[in-house]
Order: sequence, then structure tokens, then C-alpha cells
Amino acid sequence: MDKKRSTLKISSSSVLAERSWSGSGVNKNKAMVEHLQHYGVITSKKVSEVMETIDRACFVPDGTPPYVDSPMAIGYNATISAPHMHATCLQLLEENLKPGMHALDIGSGTGYLTACFALMVGPQGRAVGVEHIPELVVSSIQNIEKSAAAPLLKEGSLSVHVGDGRKGWPEFAPYDAIHVGAAAPEIPQALIDQLKPGGRMVIPVGNIFQDLKVVDKNQDGSLSIWSETSVRYVPLTSRDAQLRGCCEKQNEKAPLTARG
Repeated sequence: MDKKRSTLKISSSSVLAERSWSGSGVNKNKAMVEHLQHYGVITSKKVSEVMETIDRACFVPDGTPPYVDSPMAIGYNATISAPHMHATCLQLLEENLKPGMHALDIGSGTGYLTACFALMVGPQGRAVGVEHIPELVVSSIQNIEKSAAAPLLKEGSLSVHVGDGRKGWPEFAPYDAIHVGAAAPEIPQALIDQLKPGGRMVIPVGNIFQDLKVVDKNQDGSLSIWSETSVRYVPLTSRDAQLRGCCEKQNEKAPLTARG
């Protein structure tokens, strides 16, 4: 079943785009979260706490303004999503990111959202990032090591792997929560298979026009699917096409592009 849901839409050039924060980096990160709360993007106390704890500045390239509400280039023709999209996805998945649960982040990019997942599921849970650009996996681990999620990486409840996002990561399946950070023409069957009954997946679906789909797997294995909002994500591409900066035909079977 696929139904449409209206929701608050914030463009990439949104309320924070021109804001210049004052104070220390920690205070700037907190101010970013507070303004997302003020504009109704964040309504969850838990999500606000996690986004305040995981400093976005640890996950953007040097010289890039970390607290602007806009996607940022991270190299290799990949991006880190805007803070409002991270907040939206965290809220959609919040009930499936409780302590002890398993979470999968496809196209983990900088590692930011994977780190947020790890903080939410805690040391008894499991947060897994999958990224098909090896250099981004290396840099994302370095980013996480600078963040509040570093102890979870060291203890092993948080991990990031080089892999084809379409295939998920079977080793730690089934997952209570799956986030996909690139737009697929259709929902990959492997990710549906790795979603736990009672679990939820958030994935952008479409080519030119995309919807952020929320996929709930019922206890009997059936799916309930609805659209949260219209979005514009990078498409499903091969690694080589991503590095060339061009997209191959949407019907080519290839890994997901990073949007971590």
C-alpha cells in the first residue's frame, strides 16, 4: 500500500542558509539544532539531543561551513545531506533506533548519520554504514573518531564497510532501521529482505521526480509504504560514473551514491 502524506517542506536554501553563528563550535552546533526546532523541523527531544551531541563540524571538509542548512560537497562527487534532511530521517526512524536495535545506513558518506544511529541504539545495539567509495569509508572512520561516537566505534557496535549498497549488509541483519542516502528507481529487494518485521526503511525513490518513501514491514512480512515529502537526492550510479561526475542510465544495476 502506498499513500501520500503531506509534511513541512524545507528547501536546501532554507531558514539557516544565511545564518552566521557566533560562539564556539559546540555552541554553533547547538544553535543549528535550536533553529531547526524553532522552525518545526525537529520536534523530538531525543533527536535534538543526538544532533547536539554529534557535532556536524567533525563531518564536513575543512573550510566548509558546517552549520549551514544545505548539502555540502565532500569529494568524489558526493555530498553530505542538509541538517534538515538528517533531522527528518532521524525522526522518521526514531522508534526503530531504540537501545539494542540494529540500524543500517546505506551510502554512509561522511559517517554523520551512522554516528547518530550508533548513539541512539547504544553499545548493546549495532549501527552499520555501507559506502562504495573506499576513500570515503576511510575518512568517515576518521570523522567518527573525532566525534562523541568514537567509543562505540572502538567497542565495535559501530562499523563502516566498503560495499554495494543495493545488497545491504547481511552480516548484522535483520535491521530495525534502514536509511538509504541515494535515490533508487525502485526499492532494492535485498534491503526489504534485510528489514526486520516491525522495522522501518527510509529511502528516496524516483528519477527526476523523487519522493522520500517510508517503508514499514508488518509482522506478517507485508509492506506499508507512504511518501513523506518530495526530495532531490543524488541518483543510483556506478562508482566509476560517480567519480566521473556523470550519471549512467537509471536501469543500470550499480551501487548507491553516498549521501551520509
